[in-house]
Amino acid sequence: MKQEKLRKLLNDMSLEEKIGQLVQLSGEFYKANDISLGPQQKLGITQKIVDLSGSVLNVTGAKATKEVQDHQMSVQPHHIPMLFMADIIYGYKTVFPIPLGLGATWDPELVRKGFNIAADEGSAAGNHVSFAPMVDVVHDARWGRVLESPGEDPYLNSVFAKSMVEGFQDKLKDGAGQVACVKHFAGYGGVEAGREYNTVDMSISNLYQNYLPPYKAAVDAGSKMVMSSLTSLNGVPTTGDKWLLDDVLRKAWGFNGLIISDYASIYELIKHGFAKDETDAAHKALNATVDIDMKSPCYAKRLQELVTDGKLDETKIDEATWRVLLLKNELGLFEDPYRSVSEEREAKSILSDSKRKVARELADKALVLLQNKNGILPLKKDEKIALIGPYANEKLLLGMWAVHGDPNTSVTIAEGIKEIAGDNLKTAKGTDLIRDAHLLKEIGYFTDEEIDKMISSEKVEQKNNDEAVKIAQTADTIVLTLGESTLEAGEAGAKTKLTLPENQLHLIDRLSKLGKKIVLITISGRPLVLTNVVDKVDAIIEAWFPGTEGGHAIADILYGKVNPSGRLTMTFPYAVGQEPIYYNHLSTGRPQVGSQHVGRFVSKYLDAPVTPLYPFGYGLSYGSSEYKDLKLSSHKLTRNSSIKVKLTVKNTGGYDRREIVQLYIHDQVASIVQPVKRLIDFKAVKVPRGQTKEVEFEIKASELTFYDNLGRDYLENGDFDVFVGKSSADCLKETFELSE
Repeated sequence: MKQEKLRKLLNDMSLEEKIGQLVQLSGEFYKANDISLGPQQKLGITQKIVDLSGSVLNVTGAKATKEVQDHQMSVQPHHIPMLFMADIIYGYKTVFPIPLGLGATWDPELVRKGFNIAADEGSAAGNHVSFAPMVDVVHDARWGRVLESPGEDPYLNSVFAKSMVEGFQDKLKDGAGQVACVKHFAGYGGVEAGREYNTVDMSISNLYQNYLPPYKAAVDAGSKMVMSSLTSLNGVPTTGDKWLLDDVLRKAWGFNGLIISDYASIYELIKHGFAKDETDAAHKALNATVDIDMKSPCYAKRLQELVTDGKLDETKIDEATWRVLLLKNELGLFEDPYRSVSEEREAKSILSDSKRKVARELADKALVLLQNKNGILPLKKDEKIALIGPYANEKLLLGMWAVHGDPNTSVTIAEGIKEIAGDNLKTAKGTDLIRDAHLLKEIGYFTDEEIDKMISSEKVEQKNNDEAVKIAQTADTIVLTLGESTLEAGEAGAKTKLTLPENQLHLIDRLSKLGKKIVLITISGRPLVLTNVVDKVDAIIEAWFPGTEGGHAIADILYGKVNPSGRLTMTFPYAVGQEPIYYNHLSTGRPQVGSQHVGRFVSKYLDAPVTPLYPFGYGLSYGSSEYKDLKLSSHKLTRNSSIKVKLTVKNTGGYDRREIVQLYIHDQVASIVQPVKRLIDFKAVKVPRGQTKEVEFEIKASELTFYDNLGRDYLENGDFDVFVGKSSADCLKETFELSE
């Protein structure tokens, strides 16, 4: 539709119709299948607003979306089609590893391909907008929602933000894409104490340098939607923060797309103590340029009275409605409300062999080998394997936010290993995943009766333990599959205990006394504290929630069909008391190493090291490699020049390797204290066994800027350290000077 005609449509709409376009409700209001995870209470709005609403939440499937679209267009006076929006975060039916695992691939192009697939499947199911990517920088593993983020680094998250947005939106014009909705703007990953929905309070320098860059990268990549955070930032709830949403996002960054609230967050302005009532909340959110009110009564019930009472200029509503209509028009919904959606296309699109192949490759690269004592991995095909643990035959490998995925389509760990090991594989449950009834109750999804069934009796638990020990005694190697429950990690999954549960630790203790080789595979949505486990097992693989092809990928790594190349993008703590812990922390006046003080009066813990168990960028591969001969093309850099950084990577082992070569810098002296290291580039390099590769980077002055506490970027002359290595803690070092 031409813009003149679209503008005429807007001008012909009643105020109530315009407001309807700004309201998003869930499927229960349209008698559709609603899998929304939030509270389900009705909002007390009129049927007329339901009929006029402009978008719907988490209704998917070609049949369901067509039925809802047909009905809504028939009751809407101008027959305006709806937008369908859903949580397609890391896959629709073909589910990839959780985003924290996708980050560990350090492969933005492959991730982009994965998001192409998610977009294709989602569009075939009638969906238009995906509530992703979530690019919040995360520092605290207690926060369950770290599952959704690529990790703790602003540069790396920015790289993935770009690839994910482009992956979603590449084929929008062909009807096979999805509108990306980057979230949660801004700083949600900085919640205090790692507690969901908690306060975020940080300096403006920290905000601009460490938290805003990934959102900016998503906007620059063309993301057509942004979701506001549920939290407050420096005392102002972001859903009502005019400075953040209008001044920064719209004016400074030039974003002219749609801003949508998170679930009920406009109403929650009242709970924050920022708005007096629903009317005040609606006024403040719209004034902050929030266009769509997701599952809250505020816009539906209060915008009209604000206009009628003269407290709100109708042009504000016109502006928001216009942005909604523009997106619908860009998607071609006025010409084709169904965008070529059909049940036939949907059936053909989902879970194809080619899509499963990409899911498997992503999972292969996402898995991180944390430990491999005496090179016990890879396994030999003729080894007798005892596969033990609650995840041995478990289909639930998708993670909490794969809400549209079907666990029954996923490959279990036992199925993956069986294809290689054949009759050399025996399995046993060993123990329950969780035996803590209180924790299961707090998860909030289970009845008392369900919890009783989930926790085996003491007699059955003992029998499971004994059976595991029995098959382990006849095996050459024990493969232990332990970790978190799907519902333990994710939104509202904050925890203060990050160790494996007591029953799982007890099983490890029993098996470790058998003198067998033990490989631990951890399934989790966050970094775990494995300090009390590392000495009891020989190898550890962090498998995250690996997705539809998880079982195949784990077998690929175990048997060396794939040499592991995953590298951590979030620090694994030595103890939970270290949280939040991250590699790019600021320098302190009394560092534990290098201080003028000795003994007690330095920055340390009395009962634990300050260093993590596994640092950012860490991960092992089979074989070995050597980084050497770090050289700079010059030790002087000006604002108009660049420096070439070269080093040699030698494969000194017996396996072909994929090396993730990481480049960090440190500003030695600055007017705002700078991180001890800051990632500015990386390269994934294939190095065949016995060969050597030269790796080259280029550093430009623009990569050395930092922000002050007014959000202004600075570039100051001085000395810089440059680090290149295998991880943030294992680097070669050189120094250069920046001058005019």
